[in-house]
Amino acid sequence: MDNASPAAAVAAPLDTVEIETGPQPAWTVLWLHGLGDSGEGWAPVVPELVRKDWPALRFVFPHAPVRAVTINNGARMRAWYDIRDFQDLANRADEAGVEESVAQVEALIAREAERGVPASRVVLAGFSQGGAITLAAGLRRREPLAGLIALSTYLPMADRLVREAAPAASAQPLFMAHGSHDPVVPLRGGEMAAARLRTLGFKIDWHTYPMAHQACAEEIDAVAAWLSQRFAAA
Repeated sequence: MDNASPAAAVAAPLDTVEIETGPQPAWTVLWLHGLGDSGEGWAPVVPELVRKDWPALRFVFPHAPVRAVTINNGARMRAWYDIRDFQDLANRADEAGVEESVAQVEALIAREAERGVPASRVVLAGFSQGGAITLAAGLRRREPLAGLIALSTYLPMADRLVREAAPAASAQPLFMAHGSHDPVVPLRGGEMAAARLRTLGFKIDWHTYPMAHQACAEEIDAVAAWLSQRFAAA
Protein backbone atom coordinates (compact mmCIF):
# COMPACT_ATOMS: atom_id res chain seq x y z
CA MET A 1 0.00 0.00 0.00
CA ASP A 2 3.04 2.24 -0.41
CA ASN A 3 1.40 4.04 -3.33
CA ALA A 4 -1.80 4.79 -1.46
CA SER A 5 -2.78 7.57 0.89
CA PRO A 6 -0.71 7.76 4.11
CA ALA A 7 -3.95 7.05 6.02
CA ALA A 8 -4.34 3.60 4.47
CA ALA A 9 -2.42 1.74 7.17
CA VAL A 10 -5.15 2.24 9.79
CA ALA A 11 -8.04 1.11 7.59
CA ALA A 12 -10.86 -1.06 8.91
CA PRO A 13 -12.99 -3.23 6.59
CA LEU A 14 -16.32 -1.99 5.31
CA ASP A 15 -19.32 -4.09 4.29
CA THR A 16 -20.14 -3.71 0.61
CA VAL A 17 -22.68 -4.46 -2.08
CA GLU A 18 -21.03 -5.81 -5.24
CA ILE A 19 -22.29 -6.19 -8.80
CA GLU A 20 -20.20 -7.70 -11.59
CA THR A 21 -21.14 -7.06 -15.21
CA GLY A 22 -19.16 -10.02 -16.55
CA PRO A 23 -16.71 -12.75 -15.57
CA GLN A 24 -13.24 -11.86 -14.30
CA PRO A 25 -13.74 -8.09 -14.08
CA ALA A 26 -10.78 -6.10 -15.36
CA TRP A 27 -11.97 -2.80 -13.83
CA THR A 28 -13.58 -1.70 -10.58
CA VAL A 29 -15.87 1.25 -9.93
CA LEU A 30 -15.91 2.01 -6.21
CA TRP A 31 -18.94 4.22 -5.48
CA LEU A 32 -19.53 6.04 -2.17
CA HIS A 33 -23.04 7.04 -1.09
CA GLY A 34 -24.20 10.20 0.67
CA LEU A 35 -25.25 10.96 4.24
CA GLY A 36 -27.86 8.60 5.66
CA ASP A 37 -27.85 6.38 2.57
CA SER A 38 -26.20 2.99 2.09
CA GLY A 39 -24.48 0.98 -0.60
CA GLU A 40 -27.85 -0.25 -1.81
CA GLY A 41 -28.87 3.33 -2.55
CA TRP A 42 -26.63 3.67 -5.60
CA ALA A 43 -26.62 0.06 -6.81
CA PRO A 44 -29.59 0.70 -9.18
CA VAL A 45 -27.36 3.05 -11.20
CA VAL A 46 -25.52 0.07 -12.72
CA PRO A 47 -28.04 -0.87 -15.45
CA GLU A 48 -28.56 2.83 -16.25
CA LEU A 49 -24.83 3.43 -16.56
CA VAL A 50 -23.29 0.38 -18.21
CA ARG A 51 -22.76 0.35 -21.97
CA LYS A 52 -22.59 -2.77 -24.14
CA ASP A 53 -19.05 -2.18 -25.38
CA TRP A 54 -17.52 -1.79 -21.91
CA PRO A 55 -15.13 -4.33 -20.40
CA ALA A 56 -16.31 -6.49 -17.51
CA LEU A 57 -16.63 -4.33 -14.39
CA ARG A 58 -16.95 -4.89 -10.68
CA PHE A 59 -19.08 -2.22 -8.99
CA VAL A 60 -18.38 -1.96 -5.27
CA PHE A 61 -20.83 0.05 -3.14
CA PRO A 62 -19.58 0.23 0.46
CA HIS A 63 -21.74 1.07 3.47
CA ALA A 64 -20.43 4.00 5.51
CA PRO A 65 -20.08 3.39 9.27
CA VAL A 66 -22.99 4.34 11.53
CA ARG A 67 -22.12 7.40 13.61
CA ALA A 68 -23.77 10.31 15.40
CA VAL A 69 -24.34 13.34 13.16
CA THR A 70 -24.34 16.66 14.97
CA ILE A 71 -26.54 18.61 12.57
CA ASN A 72 -29.20 15.91 12.89
CA ASN A 73 -29.37 16.32 16.68
CA GLY A 74 -26.86 13.55 17.21
CA ALA A 75 -28.99 10.93 15.48
CA ARG A 76 -27.01 7.88 14.41
CA MET A 77 -26.92 7.07 10.71
CA ARG A 78 -24.55 5.99 8.01
CA ALA A 79 -22.08 8.82 7.46
CA TRP A 80 -18.53 9.11 6.19
CA TYR A 81 -17.88 11.82 8.80
CA ASP A 82 -19.75 13.98 11.29
CA ILE A 83 -21.22 17.25 10.03
CA ARG A 84 -20.88 19.80 12.80
CA ASP A 85 -21.86 23.02 11.04
CA PHE A 86 -24.26 22.98 8.09
CA GLN A 87 -23.84 26.64 7.18
CA ASP A 88 -20.04 26.86 7.23
CA LEU A 89 -18.88 24.75 4.29
CA ALA A 90 -15.19 25.32 5.09
CA ASN A 91 -15.61 23.77 8.55
CA ARG A 92 -18.44 21.35 7.83
CA ALA A 93 -16.45 18.12 7.92
CA ASP A 94 -15.13 16.35 11.00
CA GLU A 95 -11.48 15.87 10.06
CA ALA A 96 -11.00 12.70 12.11
CA GLY A 97 -14.01 11.14 10.38
CA VAL A 98 -12.69 12.13 6.97
CA GLU A 99 -9.32 10.54 7.75
CA GLU A 100 -10.96 7.35 8.98
CA SER A 101 -13.11 7.05 5.87
CA VAL A 102 -10.21 7.75 3.51
CA ALA A 103 -8.32 4.92 5.21
CA GLN A 104 -11.29 2.59 4.81
CA VAL A 105 -11.59 3.46 1.12
CA GLU A 106 -7.87 2.85 0.66
CA ALA A 107 -8.34 -0.59 2.19
CA LEU A 108 -10.98 -1.36 -0.44
CA ILE A 109 -8.66 -0.16 -3.22
CA ALA A 110 -5.93 -2.42 -1.83
CA ARG A 111 -8.37 -5.33 -1.77
CA GLU A 112 -9.11 -4.78 -5.46
CA ALA A 113 -5.38 -5.04 -6.19
CA GLU A 114 -5.35 -8.36 -4.34
CA ARG A 115 -8.25 -9.48 -6.55
CA GLY A 116 -6.34 -8.61 -9.70
CA VAL A 117 -7.55 -5.06 -10.40
CA PRO A 118 -4.69 -2.55 -9.99
CA ALA A 119 -5.21 1.06 -8.98
CA SER A 120 -4.77 2.11 -12.60
CA ARG A 121 -8.06 0.33 -13.36
CA VAL A 122 -10.03 1.55 -10.34
CA VAL A 123 -12.44 4.48 -10.63
CA LEU A 124 -13.43 6.11 -7.34
CA ALA A 125 -16.83 7.81 -7.37
CA GLY A 126 -18.99 9.47 -4.77
CA PHE A 127 -22.10 11.57 -4.20
CA SER A 128 -22.28 14.39 -1.62
CA GLN A 129 -20.43 13.14 1.49
CA GLY A 130 -19.15 10.25 -0.62
CA GLY A 131 -17.89 12.73 -3.19
CA ALA A 132 -16.05 14.64 -0.47
CA ILE A 133 -14.26 11.43 0.55
CA THR A 134 -13.53 10.71 -3.11
CA LEU A 135 -11.76 14.05 -3.44
CA ALA A 136 -9.95 13.69 -0.11
CA ALA A 137 -8.67 10.24 -1.04
CA GLY A 138 -7.85 11.24 -4.60
CA LEU A 139 -5.70 14.18 -3.56
CA ARG A 140 -3.56 11.89 -1.41
CA ARG A 141 -3.02 9.17 -4.04
CA ARG A 142 0.65 8.56 -4.72
CA GLU A 143 -0.32 6.01 -7.39
CA PRO A 144 -3.05 7.53 -9.58
CA LEU A 145 -6.39 5.84 -9.96
CA ALA A 146 -8.05 5.48 -13.37
CA GLY A 147 -10.29 8.41 -12.51
CA LEU A 148 -12.37 10.24 -9.91
CA ILE A 149 -16.09 11.09 -10.04
CA ALA A 150 -17.37 13.69 -7.57
CA LEU A 151 -21.10 14.48 -7.72
CA SER A 152 -22.90 17.28 -5.83
CA THR A 153 -20.01 17.75 -3.43
CA TYR A 154 -17.25 20.00 -2.14
CA LEU A 155 -13.63 19.76 -1.03
CA PRO A 156 -13.46 19.08 2.73
CA MET A 157 -10.47 20.30 4.72
CA ALA A 158 -9.62 22.25 1.58
CA ASP A 159 -6.56 24.19 2.77
CA ARG A 160 -5.02 21.13 4.38
CA LEU A 161 -5.69 18.80 1.45
CA VAL A 162 -4.26 21.25 -1.07
CA ARG A 163 -1.08 21.47 1.03
CA GLU A 164 -0.88 17.68 1.36
CA ALA A 165 -1.73 16.80 -2.24
CA ALA A 166 0.50 14.11 -3.73
CA PRO A 167 2.47 15.25 -6.79
CA ALA A 168 1.00 12.41 -8.89
CA ALA A 169 -2.61 13.08 -7.88
CA SER A 170 -3.36 15.55 -10.68
CA ALA A 171 -2.75 12.80 -13.26
CA GLN A 172 -6.16 11.40 -12.31
CA PRO A 173 -8.98 12.45 -14.68
CA LEU A 174 -11.79 14.07 -12.69
CA PHE A 175 -15.50 14.29 -13.50
CA MET A 176 -17.49 16.76 -11.39
CA ALA A 177 -21.20 17.61 -11.63
CA HIS A 178 -23.54 19.71 -9.52
CA GLY A 179 -27.15 20.85 -9.38
CA SER A 180 -27.62 24.57 -9.91
CA HIS A 181 -30.41 24.60 -7.27
CA ASP A 182 -28.67 22.44 -4.65
CA PRO A 183 -29.73 23.56 -1.12
CA VAL A 184 -27.49 21.03 0.69
CA VAL A 185 -24.13 21.62 -0.98
CA PRO A 186 -24.52 24.94 -2.80
CA LEU A 187 -23.26 25.12 -6.36
CA ARG A 188 -20.62 27.58 -5.18
CA GLY A 189 -19.12 24.82 -3.04
CA GLY A 190 -18.59 22.62 -6.06
CA GLU A 191 -17.25 25.51 -8.12
CA MET A 192 -14.76 26.45 -5.40
CA ALA A 193 -13.58 22.84 -5.17
CA ALA A 194 -13.05 22.68 -8.92
CA ALA A 195 -11.13 25.95 -8.87
CA ARG A 196 -8.81 24.73 -6.10
CA LEU A 197 -8.20 21.45 -7.89
CA ARG A 198 -7.41 23.19 -11.17
CA THR A 199 -4.66 25.13 -9.42
CA LEU A 200 -3.08 21.75 -8.63
CA GLY A 201 -3.17 20.74 -12.29
CA PHE A 202 -6.31 18.60 -12.35
CA LYS A 203 -8.11 18.42 -15.68
CA ILE A 204 -11.80 18.53 -14.78
CA ASP A 205 -14.81 17.58 -16.86
CA TRP A 206 -17.33 19.92 -15.17
CA HIS A 207 -21.13 19.80 -15.61
CA THR A 208 -24.10 21.59 -14.04
CA TYR A 209 -27.74 20.56 -14.25
CA PRO A 210 -31.00 22.36 -13.31
CA MET A 211 -31.66 20.17 -10.26
CA ALA A 212 -31.38 20.13 -6.47
CA HIS A 213 -29.26 17.72 -4.37
CA GLN A 214 -29.81 14.67 -6.55
CA ALA A 215 -28.81 12.93 -9.75
CA CYS A 216 -30.53 13.06 -13.13
CA ALA A 217 -30.55 10.98 -16.31
CA GLU A 218 -28.48 13.52 -18.24
CA GLU A 219 -25.81 13.42 -15.52
CA ILE A 220 -25.63 9.61 -15.58
CA ASP A 221 -25.30 9.70 -19.38
CA ALA A 222 -22.43 12.17 -19.05
CA VAL A 223 -20.73 9.93 -16.47
CA ALA A 224 -21.12 6.98 -18.86
CA ALA A 225 -19.54 8.94 -21.73
CA TRP A 226 -16.65 9.94 -19.47
CA LEU A 227 -16.12 6.36 -18.34
CA SER A 228 -16.13 5.22 -21.96
CA GLN A 229 -13.22 7.59 -22.55
CA ARG A 230 -11.32 6.10 -19.62
CA PHE A 231 -11.79 2.54 -20.89
CA ALA A 232 -10.84 3.50 -24.44
CA ALA A 233 -7.70 5.32 -23.27
CA ALA A 234 -6.50 2.19 -21.48
